[in-house]
Amino acid sequence: MSKYVLIGSEGCGSVIVELAMREAQAEFELEEIPYLEPGPDRDRLLELNPLGQVPTLIMPDGSVMTESAAIILHLADAFPDQRFVPSSSDPQRPAFLRWLLYINSEIYPTTTFADDPDRWKISETRSQEYKDAIDQYRMELWANVEQVADDPYFLGERLSAVDFYIAVMRHWRPGKKAFAKALPKLNTIADNVSRLPQFESILKRNFPDS
Repeated sequence: MSKYVLIGSEGCGSVIVELAMREAQAEFELEEIPYLEPGPDRDRLLELNPLGQVPTLIMPDGSVMTESAAIILHLADAFPDQRFVPSSSDPQRPAFLRWLLYINSEIYPTTTFADDPDRWKISETRSQEYKDAIDQYRMELWANVEQVADDPYFLGERLSAVDFYIAVMRHWRPGKKAFAKALPKLNTIADNVSRLPQFESILKRNFPDS
């Protein structure tokens, strides 16, 4: 195998990694599957990633990487000419790492919490109340990112992988309109990313309302 294979699904976290791979000019093949549907595709995904989640990245040597932040940091090492991860000597690196991990550890998991209330034994009568509470909490978490965001991108003039997360995750619960209303700075950043020629077709394919 001489190139990466990115296993992903429309509108999911794999889109974040697809943006990073496009920006790094990595040679890769995108394998889109309905990752939650039982069948051969999911069986293969579970063999590669026991959590059955996307993104799952098959490396050129056949090994497997998961977790979008880990993949992005790997791409920064594998493609030293990339600019979406500040170098170890860059004064913006600490802020980048802080907010990259904040988004991954604090905000990203709330998607799972709200999308599948049954997993958490929430009764059907309370599921909407539960989803609404999680959505509100998610927006409170995003508000911390809004407070420190620069423009035109999160770190200012420099495009970074944090911007990829913002551009993709604004489409998730509670939805793009709620995101734009509550988080105008982050919504502008997402708009700026969506207009970049290298990303426009990817985001429109995954989010037709982009």
